[in-house]
Amino acid sequence: MASVKQASLLFLPLLLISSLIATSSAAGIAVYWGQNGNEGSLADACNTGNYQFINIGFLFVFDNGQTPKLNLAGHCDGTASTCAGFSNDIKTCQSKGIKVLLSLGGGSGGYSLNSTDEAKQLANYLWNNFLGGSSTSRPLGDAVLDGMDFDMEAGNGQHWEELARALKAFNQNLILSAAPQCPFPDANLSNAINTGLFDNVWVQFYNNPSCMYTSGNINNLLSSWNQWNTVQAGQMFMGVPASQAAAPSGGFIPADVMISQVLPAIKGSAKYGGVMIWDRFNDLQSKYSDAIKGSL
Repeated sequence: MASVKQASLLFLPLLLISSLIATSSAAGIAVYWGQNGNEGSLADACNTGNYQFINIGFLFVFDNGQTPKLNLAGHCDGTASTCAGFSNDIKTCQSKGIKVLLSLGGGSGGYSLNSTDEAKQLANYLWNNFLGGSSTSRPLGDAVLDGMDFDMEAGNGQHWEELARALKAFNQNLILSAAPQCPFPDANLSNAINTGLFDNVWVQFYNNPSCMYTSGNINNLLSSWNQWNTVQAGQMFMGVPASQAAAPSGGFIPADVMISQVLPAIKGSAKYGGVMIWDRFNDLQSKYSDAIKGSL
């Protein structure tokens, strides 16, 4: 029989192993919420237990002398301070361990950064109005968001890296995510992602035939996934539409194909973090996250 001291020493590695297992980051699902008034509330989305990250989209107008504006479709009027009621929903999500981010940009709107000074001004605005700073006009109320998502599909592709640096300067623990298009490298976000400051990169593997799933063929998709896994980022997520209707230009991966072919091929990637779904409304209709969550 080992002495008490010897037993303690033998037990120590087990404690270390247990600690590593307990603190390891399990794969999860990120989803975009805010672009359809019929998708249910933010709290409803979080109460499903399906999501690890919620991106509220979008802050679609900013800089170049413009007053920043939210577009949350039928949920509220983003120009009239009627979105502050979401504060309680945000806190509900966070109480469940779900990270809530504000998504900047989107597929439409008027946004750009034209100088280093504009990047710093926007960072200050975001910090004071959505993050840990203070302002009398916080559009989403007093809830403190966990971070910012960069979904820059327009604009000039410049100064986003300076915005990322300015935001991280406020708080290194602030979560930064990016949602580039799948052609590699992304024309708008490449410089920002290359800073190495982004915790999560959820690539939009849809609406681009050269790097998305096409019926029965996962080769282009996996080739692009492998390219993206070379970037400096904490975790990589495969961004997919929740239904064919969610991506009219293609890229929908049927749940059975995702489970049997795609996930087994990507889960071994060192940076694999899970799946990003566009969007909550379509996911509510198709139950896509319900179908795949057990296979992540």
